[in-house]
Amino acid sequence: MRTALVTAVAGAVVAFLLGLLTFGVQATVHPHDVPLAVVAPPPIAEKVQAADSAEVDIRVVSADEARNLLRDKEVYGVLEIAPGQATIRLNPAVNPSGTQVAQQVLTGVAQGAGLPVRIDARTPTAAERTAPLAASALLWVGGMIAGLLFVVLKGGRLRWLSALTTAVLVTGSTTGLLAWWGVTVNAEALTFLLAVAVSFALLQAGLFKHLGIRAMGILGILYLMAPAVAGQVPELLNPAYKAVLWSWTPFRFSAEGLRSLMYDGSVSTEWWVFGGIALVGLVLLLAGEKAQTDRADGVVDVGVDEADGLPRAERQHTA
Repeated sequence: MRTALVTAVAGAVVAFLLGLLTFGVQATVHPHDVPLAVVAPPPIAEKVQAADSAEVDIRVVSADEARNLLRDKEVYGVLEIAPGQATIRLNPAVNPSGTQVAQQVLTGVAQGAGLPVRIDARTPTAAERTAPLAASALLWVGGMIAGLLFVVLKGGRLRWLSALTTAVLVTGSTTGLLAWWGVTVNAEALTFLLAVAVSFALLQAGLFKHLGIRAMGILGILYLMAPAVAGQVPELLNPAYKAVLWSWTPFRFSAEGLRSLMYDGSVSTEWWVFGGIALVGLVLLLAGEKAQTDRADGVVDVGVDEADGLPRAERQHTA
């Protein structure tokens, strides 16, 4: 009776936590302070600023400044108002959730001024919108499954070799899928994908080394909750989710970095993030490794051989 009650409570708690960390993110999405830029003559600019609200943060700037802000992804859209015409400019390297909100708001502003609207943007295909987050998740899953099988099949000490091989193969399979979907991956984006795959695989291998199958409790939860957050922009998230999940999840950095590089953009922070993750993975893999040396008196240290479970000294004797 007691066991039945404990397991039932555990199931309910886990379901609640997963719901809180996954579906709760999407259920609480609401725009707040979404940054937008408007280029307009002074009389119209005053009316535009009057349309500012808690949901959006409208900046009235010059044309050059607006394009620089859009290029640097500091705003999600730009509205340029000229006599008899309004043009909305969007950047495909920006998260599509943000550009969708920007287009809706800026269209409403232009229509409120009685102006026809023209959209100046390269519209990403459905596959291109899906690719950054999908690739990040696939790279994570590939490394996680390989690390788990390495533990189950008792692969021995060559975890680092398994991790690097996994990274190369999973990057290749992911790139093949993207090409099949019609997504073009340039050389810099491909290099970035490989760097992400290596960092993921090394971190996962390090955790499996020290925790064994129990590492799935960490890696599995990260996989379940991170994509729900990484696909959103911070201005759409509940502040609690933004601070607790979005601020650090590696899926966010990989998705944003790949999206930017797909459109010939540039990334900097992302390289440091995944370099740091790879370093942590290497430290975990090397921790506890000690070289076996022959002692001067000819006595060989006794240890368990991972291949067959026999002590090394006994194995040498039987050989």
